[in-house]
Amino acid sequence: MPYFDAASAAPLHPVARQALLAALDEGWADPARLYREGRRARLLLDAAREAAADAVGCRPDELVFTSSGTTAVHAGIAGALSGRRRVGRHLALSAVEHSSVLHAAAAHEAAGGSFTEVPVGRSGAVDPAAYAGALRPDTALACLQSANHEVGTEQPVAEVAALCAEAGVPLLVDAAQSLGWGPVAGGWSLLTASAHKWGGPAGVGLLAVRKGVRFAPQGPAGERESGRAPGFENLPAIVAAAASLRAVRDEAAAEAVRLRALVGRIRSSVAERVGDVEVVGDPELRLPHLVTFSCLYVDGETLLHELDRHGFSVSSGSSCTSSTLEPSHVLKAMGVLSEGNVRISLPLGTAEADVDRFLEVVPGVVAEVRERLGAPVSAPLSPPPARSLVVDALGRRCPIPVIELAKVIGEVPVGATVTVLADDEAARLDIPAWCEMREQEYVGEEPADRGSAYVVRRLS
Repeated sequence: MPYFDAASAAPLHPVARQALLAALDEGWADPARLYREGRRARLLLDAAREAAADAVGCRPDELVFTSSGTTAVHAGIAGALSGRRRVGRHLALSAVEHSSVLHAAAAHEAAGGSFTEVPVGRSGAVDPAAYAGALRPDTALACLQSANHEVGTEQPVAEVAALCAEAGVPLLVDAAQSLGWGPVAGGWSLLTASAHKWGGPAGVGLLAVRKGVRFAPQGPAGERESGRAPGFENLPAIVAAAASLRAVRDEAAAEAVRLRALVGRIRSSVAERVGDVEVVGDPELRLPHLVTFSCLYVDGETLLHELDRHGFSVSSGSSCTSSTLEPSHVLKAMGVLSEGNVRISLPLGTAEADVDRFLEVVPGVVAEVRERLGAPVSAPLSPPPARSLVVDALGRRCPIPVIELAKVIGEVPVGATVTVLADDEAARLDIPAWCEMREQEYVGEEPADRGSAYVVRRLS
């Protein structure tokens, strides 16, 4: 059964499983103790912290492990607001933050503070200038996610961080969705993440606080994790989280190219084959594995159950509160269609055949649900032709076949293909390399009467 909900929780990475089992044998003792077993546990904890800090891009003594990503967000926001209470009690955040940030903002307001939500455009990204306009002399903290958890749009963190630095306001970045793909650029002040989003075990979060940021941990003081995360460390899970973060980072570059092509195929095929549908989120500045589309006249939860009956695990509605059946606050803030939304987030290793079968199933599922509800029937759109354009580059040496491909790729619709006929062996390497560089899909090589036929699908 294809699992397409990695943005909620990624399957446990094999490295995480191996590290977890090993740490259960070696890391069960108290790392605060000085005897042999405690020293061994401390070595494991220190190594995990160094590995996680290296992935985050901070010093090991700036990072602590928490019991979840939500706990990290709440601790980070509360500690930063308290540490800067003399500046003021105003909080700035984007309108599309994760619910953990919104809940922290609501609690802050209930305690006498205030907050401003910065609006986003239809792509789901904030305008850095608009964000800067929300900063006030009494702003104690700003929050901005690195990439959206529902539509995948990447936020301009580096630009906003620079504007926050000019205003003297620390920026907390929720990097839960993006950290497995790479470090967060820019001069952020605090960063949070959650291990189960990248294939680590559940129950491990990260909180990084840069040196020089005023921070006052809230709640009863604790001796562990610099006083910022009280309680006994779940050392086996922490070790597994750090090991899996390093492992997925090693795979990220290659998988990003592959999954981006699969998501591009979903974006184009759904838009062409399902009537009255809106594919949301930025088509370019987005996470490589995530796409959301909204279908008019249907309920997202109904689509979820029907797709589940066909063997596909997807999510719908607000990704963290879909059980409430409330409209997605993210889609509402973007001003896009918020009903009948389906979020696809592909885990590492997703098979191309599973995506192909999903694309075969989804038009019929949507049509069936609409018919059951008596909704207007949209004219079905036929799938794009398998081969939209042929370029004859036989007898011509590379890079001429690639140049000819580049000339015509914009003449075919998104989702259609260009077939390049070439008999120069160098084309076997040059054409796939060009596709990776230009983020187009290299479908593969087919036999031809002379030379080979190289098929490329336009994704953007």
